[in-house]
Parts: sequence; structure tokens; C-alpha cells
Amino acid sequence: MKKIILILFLITLQIVNAKSDTILFLGDSLTEGLGVNKEDAFPSLVENMIHTKLKKDITVINGGVSGSTTSDGLSRLKWYMKKKPYLILVALGANDGLRGLDLKQSQKNLEEIINYAQESNAKVLLAGMLMPPNYGPEYTKRFEKMYQQIKDKYKLRSMPFLLDGIAGKKEFNQRDGIHPNVEGHKYIAKKVFEFIKEDL
Repeated sequence: MKKIILILFLITLQIVNAKSDTILFLGDSLTEGLGVNKEDAFPSLVENMIHTKLKKDITVINGGVSGSTTSDGLSRLKWYMKKKPYLILVALGANDGLRGLDLKQSQKNLEEIINYAQESNAKVLLAGMLMPPNYGPEYTKRFEKMYQQIKDKYKLRSMPFLLDGIAGKKEFNQRDGIHPNVEGHKYIAKKVFEFIKEDL
């Protein structure tokens, strides 16, 4: 009887400590893949790379919603946490900047998202953004600094700029000059895969 109880205890312990097979990309239209097919958006491409290159059966949730700001990130995260992702890449804030929103509030929103994710035992990675120079040097500098402060405060690994290497390049962007095209998403996917693979 004691042996059976011990076996059941060990099985339960294994289940509790088992690593989830789900990761979440929480973002806006850049993550969602506005203007391209869902399967061509970088989260889907990253999932394919995980399967083919790492041979790991991991599911990627594309939690990108067009127009999303940091203010609605927490409520969406709570919904996605039902899937129990063990790794979350937070890629929010671009729309806050483009709308000239109060960055103190944006930072508070991002910190609430990170706190909730960490309290749910998920590892958080951060994808930063930059503002175009026409927003003025003071605002653009404060915007960039916001991500650095969050990274330092929570000791996060981060990508300083999600669109690094493709921003402003016609061959990687759609006509609006903001959203990546299919080739742009391929470029982002490679960088994101390299960034997250050590945590998979």
C-alpha cells in the first residue's frame, strides 16, 4: 500500500513539475501579422522553426491584436493564461508611442503584465520598440528608456527593437511603411527564434 502511495506521489510530482508545451507572443498588429496571412506572421514561422530545427512539439499562441496598446494587455493575458504558457514574449507599446500616450502609464501597464505573468510562473521576455524621430528627441528617448528600465527592474532578457534590421526598408515592409510584409516577417522570425531558443 505504501509503495502504491509513493508511486502515485511521484507521478503527481512529475505532472506538477512538467514543463508546459505552450509559449505566447503577446503583442499588437506587428505580432498579429496585419496585412499578411496568419501562417506568414512571425509567430507561426517561429513555431515552424521550433518544430523543424529543434524537433520540439511546442505550440505558439499568436496573441497579437491589431490596435492593441499596453492598457488592454493585462486583460488579454489573463485570458491566454488559461492555456498555461511557460514562456511569454511581451511585444506591446508601439501603439502607445504612435498615439503619444502617457509613458508613465504605459510603463505601469507593462509592469502589471509582467508581474501577473511571473506570478503565474511563466518566464517573461521583452521585445522593445523605438519611435520615429518625428516624435521629437525627448519623447523618443523616454520611450526607448521605458523598455530599458523595465528590463533592468525585472532582470529580463530583451530584444531592444523588434523591427531592428527591417524598419524603414521598403523591401521588408508593406506600403504603409510600418507593417512588415512576408519577407519582413521571415526576417523577424529568424531573430526571434534565435532570441528565444535557449529558453525552449
